[in-house]
Amino acid sequence: MLGVCRQYIKDLHFAEDVMVNGFVKVFDHLSSYQHKGSFEGWIRIIMVRESISYLRKRQFVVYDDDVVEVNGEISTSNNGLLDVEYVQHLIDELPEGYKAVFLLYAIEGYGHKEIAELLEISEGTSKSQLFKARKMLQENLSLKGMSPKSHSANKK
Repeated sequence: MLGVCRQYIKDLHFAEDVMVNGFVKVFDHLSSYQHKGSFEGWIRIIMVRESISYLRKRQFVVYDDDVVEVNGEISTSNNGLLDVEYVQHLIDELPEGYKAVFLLYAIEGYGHKEIAELLEISEGTSKSQLFKARKMLQENLSLKGMSPKSHSANKK
């Protein structure tokens, strides 16, 4: 579950704190688990919500049009695939609003309506933030000579 919290929270120490708080909530609300779906999935939802709550309390989630440049080298493994750490680095460099929407949609599988409710934004804002996050990730890969098309060609 640390990996789930770490996706949302850049600093490992803060992510660990959020995970611990999440597990406290898991144990406090264990009796409310209704055995619908997997237990791991139920815990994951708690961790995601705890991470979002942390970001909101710290006022790190800002939905604006500011774009952050990513500097650094492309890191690839021996088989030409992007390293997980490098992909996490690219995601970490997204503005917090873009990052939260991107992770909720692309990783957690939430729809825009659910994301809007979780983050207290409109569905349109959710869609816009996802579009901008994807575009920024693609641009950052392209700047390094690793456009998604050229990257898939490298995998062949």
